[in-house]
Amino acid sequence: MKKVVQNIVSFSLKHSLVVLFFTLALLFGGIYAYLHTPIEAFPDVTNTRVRIITQWPGRSAEEIEKFVTLPVTKEMNTIPKNTDVRSISLFGLSVVTIQFEDGVEDFYAQQYAGNKMRSIDLPDGAESSIEPPSGATGEIFRYVVKSNLPIKEVSAIQDWVIERELVGVPGVADVVSFGGEEKIYEIKINPTELANYNLSPLDVYEAVSRSNINVGGDVIQKGNQAYVVRGVGLLDKIDDIGNILIKVVGNTPILVKHVAEIELGAKPRLGQVGLNQEDDLVQGIVI
Repeated sequence: MKKVVQNIVSFSLKHSLVVLFFTLALLFGGIYAYLHTPIEAFPDVTNTRVRIITQWPGRSAEEIEKFVTLPVTKEMNTIPKNTDVRSISLFGLSVVTIQFEDGVEDFYAQQYAGNKMRSIDLPDGAESSIEPPSGATGEIFRYVVKSNLPIKEVSAIQDWVIERELVGVPGVADVVSFGGEEKIYEIKINPTELANYNLSPLDVYEAVSRSNINVGGDVIQKGNQAYVVRGVGLLDKIDDIGNILIKVVGNTPILVKHVAEIELGAKPRLGQVGLNQEDDLVQGIVI
C-alpha cells in the first residue's frame, strides 16, 4: 500500500500539468452538474403505473370480480413492458393497477391502457376511467372549504369553481374531493294520484327522461338575417320538472306535479369529513 501511494505522489509531481488539468476539469464539471441537475423536494422513484377505476353501482364484489375485474386484468396483461398487474374488487368498485418497466413515459402507459380498454366489453351500467398520472408522493396540497352556506352549496362550489381553477394550474394532474353532499332532485310519486290517472311510475320516469334534452334544429333565412332554431329542454329547476307532460287524458294534460312532489335532496352519503370541532366540511386534495 505504501508503494502505491509513493507511485501516485511521484506521478503527480512529474506530471503536474496533467494533474492540474484533470483537477480543474473535475471542478468545473461538478459546478456545471450542480447548476443544471434538476432537484425535487420529494423525488418520485416509483415505477410508472396506470390505475383503471370501474364503477358498477349496486353489484356485489363477486359480480365485480367476474364481469369487470377479470376481463380488464386479462386484457391489461397483454400490454408490452408491464411488470405487474394487480386488482381489487369491492362492492360496486373495481380497481386494476398496471406497473411498467423503468423508462416508460406516463403518456405512453396511459395510451397503452386506453387502447386496450376500448376492446373490453363491459356490462351495461359499468363506467370505467383511467386515473391521471401521479406518483406515491404526488399529493402536494390539502385544503378545507368552510362556509355558512348549506353543505350542498359548498360541494357545488368545490366541484364547479375551485376544482376547475386548480386543475388549470401547470403541474396539477387532478383534484380529488371528499365530504359534502351531491345535490339531486327527488321526485316523490303519489301512488293514489297515479292510480287516478291510470299511470305507472315507468310513465313518469320515461317522461322525465325524454324531457331532459336539448334538440338541435336548422337555420331559417329571413331577409339578410339567419335565425338558429333549437329546442331547449334541459331541466334547470324544480318548476321545470313539475311542468313536464306525462300524457294527455281527455284533452287534459297530466303533468309531473299532478302526481308527484319534487324536492331538492342529496345522494346517500358513504362518508363525512370533519376537522377539529366541525364535523361536516368539504375537503380537496391536489395531486
